Amino acid sequence: MADYDVIIIGGGPAGLTAGLYAARVGLKSLLLERGIFGGQIVNARLVENYPGFPEGISGLELGEFMRRQATKYGLETRTTEVTGVRTGNAYEVSTTEGNIQTESIIIAAGSEYRKLDVAGEERLSGRGVSYCATCDGFFFRDREVAVVGGGDTAITDALELAQHCSKVYIIHRRDQLRATKALREKVFSHPKIELVWNTVVHEIEGDMMLRSLHLRNVKTGQSSNLEVDGVFVAVGLKPNSQVFSQLVTLDEAGFIVTDELMRTSAPGIFAAGDVRHNSFRQVITAAGDGATATSSAFKYLHE
Repeated sequence: MADYDVIIIGGGPAGLTAGLYAARVGLKSLLLERGIFGGQIVNARLVENYPGFPEGISGLELGEFMRRQATKYGLETRTTEVTGVRTGNAYEVSTTEGNIQTESIIIAAGSEYRKLDVAGEERLSGRGVSYCATCDGFFFRDREVAVVGGGDTAITDALELAQHCSKVYIIHRRDQLRATKALREKVFSHPKIELVWNTVVHEIEGDMMLRSLHLRNVKTGQSSNLEVDGVFVAVGLKPNSQVFSQLVTLDEAGFIVTDELMRTSAPGIFAAGDVRHNSFRQVITAAGDGATATSSAFKYLHE
């Protein structure tokens, strides 16, 4: 007999909501998190678009509230890293602290924003450096900002930011955008948006807050400074799915493919939140995914 009915991998909004629902329906459930409970939202100074908090709430506090609510109903949690999953009569989840058997798994391991890996980026994260225009764009109303990237996400971010900001620079290392034609046409005709071609960010400068970007032209090698109040890095996401690559179907970018009920290609394994294909990457949708995944796991276990 397996140790648990369901093991949830990942302690962000998707995983914590899955755990909350699992505990409330009586499933013996365990949540495994390798870092801080709350996921990426703990890096948000203020979350203003989650229902129920009209004045906003810090990401750290919201994550802690979710954890307390889930464990209140009997969810067990452990801080450990998952290193592998093996199939058999039950699934065996390998961790840095030993192996655990379970009848079902919900993968809510999230994803990580790809970073520029330049000086000042880490230090000024949340102080002018952002990876989510939907989350943080409002804070830069009537200010000048930059977006780094040339794909659909970067261009969509630039267009969204242009609704609030006085000026938006798009910094792209190539001389043409990778975004769809419709998005490119909107950007080219937008009076607030200026494109900076063949350029990379070499350093992010500022003391307590971002002050300027040190740029370098990749063709000429010429350096320049661009004074902005914020920079939005949109150079892609890296899903935390490598451990499961031989277990479930991934898309070409490495995200886990699910149906609308969060079912993966493997029976009894479900995925929720940012780690899955076509996620909207917002706290509220991650929570919805977690609830749906637990509902599907419950039905699977009782069939």
